Amino acid sequence: MNRETNRAKWLTFALMIAALASAAFLGCGVKSPPISPEAARPEKILGLEAANTKDGIRLTWDRPENYASGQKMRDLGGFTISRAQEGKPVEKIGDIQVHDEGRFQAQRTFTFIDGATVMGKTYHYQVTSSTTDGYVSQPSNDVTVVRKGASAPPNPENFVLPTPVPLR
Repeated sequence: MNRETNRAKWLTFALMIAALASAAFLGCGVKSPPISPEAARPEKILGLEAANTKDGIRLTWDRPENYASGQKMRDLGGFTISRAQEGKPVEKIGDIQVHDEGRFQAQRTFTFIDGATVMGKTYHYQVTSSTTDGYVSQPSNDVTVVRKGASAPPNPENFVLPTPVPLR
């Protein structure tokens, strides 16, 4: 009985050593170096545009394709839209969530209409993007726009067709 107890202790000890050695050899499973938070956030949006519409000011921008580090981004979570008026602080006016991860074709262009504007006032807009795990990009380019009425479509009653000119 004593011999079997010693054998069981040695076997347990040997299995523990083997387990520790294999854990040390295999590691924790991380196969790449860690990424800094600055490199894990989405790239800055550079193409923010603004235009007057009958419903307000329409903002349009393209989807960020990469992280700030330059690697391809696959976990875009959404956008935050901010606005500032002359003499007033910047305020968040909207969020757009992105739910196209894993789809065959991802949405490339995004639009937001700010309907809470006043004619004649000047507005400044910026957009930030974020990943699904909370990394936020730097603010986009600043777009300044004066709220005006949208241009009217052509009136068929007074629309004049151009006169054709012969080619020579």
